[in-house]
Amino acid sequence: MSDDNPHQNNGSNKKSLLTKFIQLFSSEPKNKNDLVDVLSDAQSRELINPETKLMIEGVLGVSEMRVRDIMIPRSQMVTIDRNQVLEEFLPIILESGHSRFPVVNEDIDHVDGILLAKDLLAFGFGKSTNDEFILSNFIRPAIIVPESKKVEPLLKEFRSNRYHMALVADEYGGISGVVTIEDILEQIVGEIEDETDDDIEEDIKILAGNVYLVRALTPLADFNEYFNSKFNEKSADTIAGIVLQKINHMPQKGEKVTIGAFEFKVVAADTRCMQMLKVTVAKKHKINGKVSD
Repeated sequence: MSDDNPHQNNGSNKKSLLTKFIQLFSSEPKNKNDLVDVLSDAQSRELINPETKLMIEGVLGVSEMRVRDIMIPRSQMVTIDRNQVLEEFLPIILESGHSRFPVVNEDIDHVDGILLAKDLLAFGFGKSTNDEFILSNFIRPAIIVPESKKVEPLLKEFRSNRYHMALVADEYGGISGVVTIEDILEQIVGEIEDETDDDIEEDIKILAGNVYLVRALTPLADFNEYFNSKFNEKSADTIAGIVLQKINHMPQKGEKVTIGAFEFKVVAADTRCMQMLKVTVAKKHKINGKVSD
């Protein structure tokens, strides 16, 4: 009679799945390794999909992480100098694609606060003049956390206090990096790509025509391959090293230098290192436009 009653079969199947799931957790895991094994078993039985398993494992991993494990190091931070005028740092904001910028006073260890890119929309579209802009009116308080702080409570603070960025301080009080809510979420759900993310991991990004935004720490071998250049890879590890050899001093933001078919303009830097370069390629120079995996 059961063959004549499909509804009874469906009910049995559902009950069977529920029974399997209950059985799966009938023996309580005693540690995180046991829990991971349970998740793997659940995936193999198709009770959860691989994405769900990875997300749960991400949550478990975050509970053990500290801020130092996921922060963006100071060498890669894009900052605004308090003494810069609008026309000097607006291109940095537009070219970087970030939404929040630490405002520093003289060097990166002295942060006055955070500047939100959205606060500059009116100025970016020429509705106000440079004389009307006073940077201090737009600086918001900066949140500073220690490197040793656990990531899980920081995420709770981000949510409850409704802020998205915190500066990270080392044991001596210096700024060692920055962490955002996106950095934490990516540990759970994987990399979050938005419309500003680039397929080549942001090391080299096309701005327009023959103009590119290049991370200063881009490996020289990758730069040579992408731009079909022949810079000596034995003399420097990164493109920043080539620029430093030519200038022979630590360049400031806005400083330019031409090397062969390439004009390099420093668009982000602190007192210790360059961070971002705008590279203009001579129109007659042909590039490869890609880097091998």
